[in-house]
Amino acid sequence: MLLCACLAQQARATTAAKLEAAFLPDQLGSRTTLEFGFSFSAPPGQVPPPLTQIELRYPNNLGIALSRLGIAECTAKILETSGPRGCPADSVMGYGVVYTGIVLGSSTVTELAPITIFRAMNSEHLALLFYAEGTHPVVTDIVFPGLLLSAAEPFGGKVSIGVPLVSTLPGAPYVSVIHLHATIGPREVTYYEKVGGITLAYKPAGILLPPTCPPKGFPFSAVFTFSDGSRTRAQTDASCPAQTRSALPAKQQHGRRHRHAKRADNAA
Repeated sequence: MLLCACLAQQARATTAAKLEAAFLPDQLGSRTTLEFGFSFSAPPGQVPPPLTQIELRYPNNLGIALSRLGIAECTAKILETSGPRGCPADSVMGYGVVYTGIVLGSSTVTELAPITIFRAMNSEHLALLFYAEGTHPVVTDIVFPGLLLSAAEPFGGKVSIGVPLVSTLPGAPYVSVIHLHATIGPREVTYYEKVGGITLAYKPAGILLPPTCPPKGFPFSAVFTFSDGSRTRAQTDASCPAQTRSALPAKQQHGRRHRHAKRADNAA
């Protein structure tokens, strides 16, 4: 029993997290898109424990609630029955991709699934819905909620995200998140407005960066909770003032060309 307890503690200690964040563009005093990503490490032949909760703290004075993103709302019921096509285009707040894995025998099976982020209905807080579309090896659509809540300085708030446990084959482990990359902002997002009976496409304004930047950069911090009860933390600073290219690796930029893009093509 003592040996099992020691092994369990060692397994928990091996889960390390890395957090990355950037603004596109990152010009002070201008509207921008928040780009963020996190990844977990595990020993060879293993995957991290299944993720159940994310708390991502973001810098002060970002004004995400005043970003003019998500001027319409969607619901979990609509996403579960109709998918993203059932939601208003003006409820989309960003896109992303999640890389997951499970260990089956001596093999690790991985999957790359697109994510769409929607504005959700909530009378007290700015609420989000994350829609992940799995195709192989797990054919399932997953909807999980997020809330924008207050946070102590030097942070301006936090996004609290509950991640559901996703089953695979009978008797097989739940799906583990290995990496996630996403954006919240006008990048690749198109809204529509009727003017004089004509539907016009436009870009939403986006998150307003403050006119000044902390000496070490804009601080981000995250706490991740796993199904085995363990937690790990990560932090980073988004540099400032400005680089015009993404701070995240190029291979993380791909991964989603969702159905809403067709609407922009039709409007054009």
